[in-house]
Amino acid sequence: MPNTPDEDRLDLNRIDARNRSARHIVAGLLNTTSTLAEIWRTIEIALADTPELTAEISRLRGQLADTRLDRANLLAAARAVIAAHQEGEPDPLSYIRDEIRDQINNRGRS
Repeated sequence: MPNTPDEDRLDLNRIDARNRSARHIVAGLLNTTSTLAEIWRTIEIALADTPELTAEISRLRGQLADTRLDRANLLAAARAVIAAHQEGEPDPLSYIRDEIRDQINNRGRS
C-alpha cells in the first residue's frame, strides 16, 4: 500500500474543537460590542463553514482509503495472474475477474 504518513494528516477533532471554541467566543462578543456586531457576525458565518468542511474531508479520506485498497487488491490479483500463468494453471485470469467482480459488488460500501 502506498505511504500514507499520519503526521501530515489534519487533526479534524482538534480543528472542530477550536472552531467550536472560537464560535463560542464570537457569540459572546456579538452580545457585548454592538459597534462591531456586523464584523463578528461575518466571522461567525465564516466559522460556521468549518464543521461542513471537516465532514467533507473525513468523507473524502474514507473514499481515498477505499480506492487505495481497491488498487492494492487489483495489483495483487494481477501478480497472482502472472504467477498462475507461469505455473501453468488452466485459468490464470480468474484471479483478476474475481477481484473485479468483488470490487463491483462492493461499490456501495461505506
